[in-house]
Amino acid sequence: MKTVIVGCGRVGSVLAASFDKAGHEVIILDLTSRAFDRLPSSFKGTALRGDGTDEDILRRAGAEGADIFIAMTEGDNRNVMAAQLAQEALGAKKVIAKINDPVRAEAYADLGLAALCRTNLMADAVNEYLGLPQSGRSGILQPTGSHPGGEHHEIVTTAAGAVASAASAVAGGASAVADRASSIAADRSDTTPSGSAPAPAREA
Repeated sequence: MKTVIVGCGRVGSVLAASFDKAGHEVIILDLTSRAFDRLPSSFKGTALRGDGTDEDILRRAGAEGADIFIAMTEGDNRNVMAAQLAQEALGAKKVIAKINDPVRAEAYADLGLAALCRTNLMADAVNEYLGLPQSGRSGILQPTGSHPGGEHHEIVTTAAGAVASAASAVAGGASAVADRASSIAADRSDTTPSGSAPAPAREA
């Protein structure tokens, strides 16, 4: 299976090594070459320095038609842009974006993007360790809807056009995300007690 990972941080590098060991064809991208020092010496995949929100770079890296595409950078916005490119322009089969903000993660899942929420995962890990009830919020939120107008986005092949296209996709759904996030926040406030706080490389 072809697996593409954008972001070679602590989690991204562990995933890359795990998929590589399982026999996947792994392509991992990061903005800095130093990030690839986290990969084990046994890593047989491809490590590329490049911008994972740039369609042209992703295509040249071989990301088109990936079986698995995971956006694991430290920025929610960058992950959303990379994931939407993979989903809408590159034909990736399974796409996951790390979105740390639980409200935004739920909103984007409602708009058709599988979201990995580290905040939910860590909160439940602490609760489990302390013997407290689980939050009931999933660590990976399954996509339950579709991105407004996503099926109409034109596939572009230039780097500048790719970024503009992804930014347009994010902007196009911004009001829907804001509306959904407000709705989620409102739902939570209804059930929150008074006074409680709210919850090795080459150029691509």
